[in-house]
Amino acid sequence: MDFCTRDNHPAREEDASGFVLLSRAVPDVILEMRYFSTYNFVGERIDGYEEPVALMTREAAAALRAVSDDVAAQGYRLKVFDAYRPQQAVDHFVRWAADPDALAMKPYFYPEIDKARLFELGFIAAKSGHSRGSTVDLTLFEMAEGREADMGGPFDFFGPRSHFDGGFPGALTPAQRQNRARLREAMVRRGFRPLETEWWHFTLENEPFPQTCFRFPVRADAIR
Repeated sequence: MDFCTRDNHPAREEDASGFVLLSRAVPDVILEMRYFSTYNFVGERIDGYEEPVALMTREAAAALRAVSDDVAAQGYRLKVFDAYRPQQAVDHFVRWAADPDALAMKPYFYPEIDKARLFELGFIAAKSGHSRGSTVDLTLFEMAEGREADMGGPFDFFGPRSHFDGGFPGALTPAQRQNRARLREAMVRRGFRPLETEWWHFTLENEPFPQTCFRFPVRADAIR
């Protein structure tokens, strides 16, 4: 997993001037902001998510617009689950992971994993690349069928099936492998770097803020 570090200029962590509202930059995007909702691995709205909107750096949003145009020509739209994630949200994840009794969503997101091992296995960390503003979690939406493409496993599932290759031979059907490859190829073509352990996770290769963990909240008026 990729990370950010504390910035040497704390005021910069609150500066959203380099960010845009994703729905304006990528008009065709579908948003399902899981951390604003209660349907996520914690089971409650996450700190810092104050509106069901997505924010990204200008550069990452422009690259994602190009991806959106590319996949639209193939009959798909992009569906985004998360983009910029403020540091206070990451801190919320860390507090949750340290609570052995908070297991409400285990059957849905980590049925095969002992929660006590989430840090060790890299599913939870004190810093996240999402806080730099150029990382996005997303999938493909099939326009003809009116549904998400079958990726062989859900977003934010903690386990081997979330690896791009499915974790082991035969874990994915040919159609599921093809869908994962289609998403990856579209993202890489426009300058995004994939994460092998999460088929949905991509970071802009030439991101503008490679060290800064931003803290401003996720809401539309954060963009000035």
